Amino acid sequence: MFRLRILPLVLMLLPGTALAIEPFVVKDIRVEGIQRIEAGTVFSYLPVKVGETMDDQKAAAAIRALFGTGFFKDVSIEVEGSVLVVAVQERPSIAQIDFIGVKEFEKDQLIKSLRQIGLGDGRIFDRSQLDRAEQELKRQYLTRGRYAVAITTTVTPLERNRVAINFNVDEGEVAKIRQISIIGAKTFPEKDLLSLFVLRTPGMMTWWSKHDQYSRPKLSADLETLRSYYLDRGYLEFTIDSTQVTISPDKKDIYISVSLTEGPKYTVSDIKIAGELLIPEDEIRKLITVKNGEVFSRTKIAESTKNINDRLGNDGYAFANVNAAPDLDKTKHQAAFTFFIDPGRRVYVRRMNVGGNTRTRDEVIRREMRQIEGGWYSSEKINLSRSRIDRLGYFTEVNVETPSVTGTTDQVDVNFSVVEKPTGNILLGAGFGSGEGVTLSGSIAQQNIFGSGKHVSAQVNSSNFNTIYALSYTDPYFTVDGVSQGFDIFSREVDGTRAELGRYSTKTLGGGVRFGVPVTERDTISYGLSYESTSITTFADSPLVYKTYVNTFGNDSDAIIGSMGWVRDGRDSLIYPTKGTLQRAVGEMGLPGADLEYYKVSYQYQRYFPLSRLYTVMLNGELGVGDGTSTLPLPFFKNFFAGGVNSVRGYRQSTLGPKDINGDPLGGDHRLVGNVEFLFPFPGLQNDKSVRMGAFFDYGMIGYSFDSDQARYSTGLSLAWASPFGPLKISIAAPLNSMATDRKQAFQFTFGSGF
Repeated sequence: MFRLRILPLVLMLLPGTALAIEPFVVKDIRVEGIQRIEAGTVFSYLPVKVGETMDDQKAAAAIRALFGTGFFKDVSIEVEGSVLVVAVQERPSIAQIDFIGVKEFEKDQLIKSLRQIGLGDGRIFDRSQLDRAEQELKRQYLTRGRYAVAITTTVTPLERNRVAINFNVDEGEVAKIRQISIIGAKTFPEKDLLSLFVLRTPGMMTWWSKHDQYSRPKLSADLETLRSYYLDRGYLEFTIDSTQVTISPDKKDIYISVSLTEGPKYTVSDIKIAGELLIPEDEIRKLITVKNGEVFSRTKIAESTKNINDRLGNDGYAFANVNAAPDLDKTKHQAAFTFFIDPGRRVYVRRMNVGGNTRTRDEVIRREMRQIEGGWYSSEKINLSRSRIDRLGYFTEVNVETPSVTGTTDQVDVNFSVVEKPTGNILLGAGFGSGEGVTLSGSIAQQNIFGSGKHVSAQVNSSNFNTIYALSYTDPYFTVDGVSQGFDIFSREVDGTRAELGRYSTKTLGGGVRFGVPVTERDTISYGLSYESTSITTFADSPLVYKTYVNTFGNDSDAIIGSMGWVRDGRDSLIYPTKGTLQRAVGEMGLPGADLEYYKVSYQYQRYFPLSRLYTVMLNGELGVGDGTSTLPLPFFKNFFAGGVNSVRGYRQSTLGPKDINGDPLGGDHRLVGNVEFLFPFPGLQNDKSVRMGAFFDYGMIGYSFDSDQARYSTGLSLAWASPFGPLKISIAAPLNSMATDRKQAFQFTFGSGF
């Protein structure tokens, strides 16, 4: 019997080495030593079959192939007469993987990451993969700032050639940034430059934001922010020379040092335009935001380039190329820029394609598109289409690609790809507002029922004085041109006693239909017609005005209400607005033929002025007027009210204006509210757009005319947080001209949103 066992490394280094196998014809092949692996797997890797001639080269190739599978830790080839015997020793399989001392990560998350590198239950154990696994675990901990992590691995043999792997982890403490230094800054104070950084030393809120933990991507982003800050202020030759990150010997403290060279400050000496001008030069110059004599700003140069590209894109030049080439005068520290324009070939859109929507129908997405197939390419219409699809609220991502059509030079396809999110939900919630007390709410809603884009919701809202049950349905495309239609059925109960509005209660049942007509991309006009039946209950100590109304018109009344509204929303964000304007006008009227005949008109104007990247001023004004018609008064339960966290802070909810003899507010048919608020980031969370503070001045007036004696003022601080649990509003306010009869409330808040 002859046996051959040779290491694969030797076979690779000495491929020509003569082995001691005399060539023979294989009459049979036998595999020995296998436990889990099928014999057929071994046969498939052998370079010789029964009836073929075996020699030393094929033997070496067989051993190399079997070792290469990773299944075996020892392989030998034996010859017994004309029988080829392949003897193997299998590597053990992994029976289980366990972690001890792990708190920073979920164990399932770690097991998943190890499986991606080949280490997992049921897989073949490989010592080299175990080393890779340790490095992967350390890498995971380093991303969390735990640089002192220590990992000890134990491999325990088990029966049936299996092993158990235990990772014993000493996570150590999280390393914190103790100092960030900027070297070479002369023009701007170091503290001002550091305020641009997301990374920072430990502060009041860094336990939440984790911004005091080092992260290479965050540092890279901070350095780019620093570079942009200088380049936008004229320092065209600004450079970051080096960045050093050091860690203390105990691996608990991190020190970051940034070395920079500011260079001289440049101004713009001249603006030139060259290339193929397909639009008038005067129009192009209006698109260029940087002007002669101004301090150089990279943002303005990029904005000008984008403006020209977009303008050409609107005429079908999808692949226009605009470059701003600088000509530097380093003696005078001036830069002249030439905008080179290459419009390329004009193209049109062959097809508009939609992908990624498994539930939402194609037509729901396509009806939001403003670019048409067969028309000239328009970047404005494509961007508007993307924005409208995104605003549907059905998708987490909306992406657009415009690839060229193969074999053509003047056609593109527009491909919209979406990632759908769940649009149905069942919610049970609770909130507490200083004005309404405890609020319990529940709802079941589907914003995109059956993928049709139609909305259906049922809601329950119960507060200290307000209980509402409502069912709503909306078809946003009742007609093909975007007219929406909706229906509402509701039951509302108001206990004025608990609301501190006087001793009375009302129960209202109603329903209605409404329509919304888009006038422009930002303007919508709405119409509605509804019916309400109201039952009023008064008491012996109810205000005289309430009892007089009931004695005159009775406890029960009905109303046919016509409404009309207009909204224009140009804000840049609904959660964290920094610029733009919101205008809203709403009117309702109790139509003749029913018990209640009245009108109410209100108008709101809100505008945001950005002062810088971090600071914004908000102005808000609201005006409301109402009265009865046909000699009838405005029903007292339709009065305007003000006061509280959403109007004039520092005064209790809905308590401004005239009072009865018991001091309870009556409301009024005239309402005027004004707010001025200076908005700024929460200290330590400059780049977190979910939370923001404000310093405000509020003005409000409720009455039966615009009487300045009824006006109230307040000032204070506010906090708005779009928390994971719902929106939170907090204010601390001081009334400036309160009277003895006013109901003041310095601290106010709401959590969650009401119906």
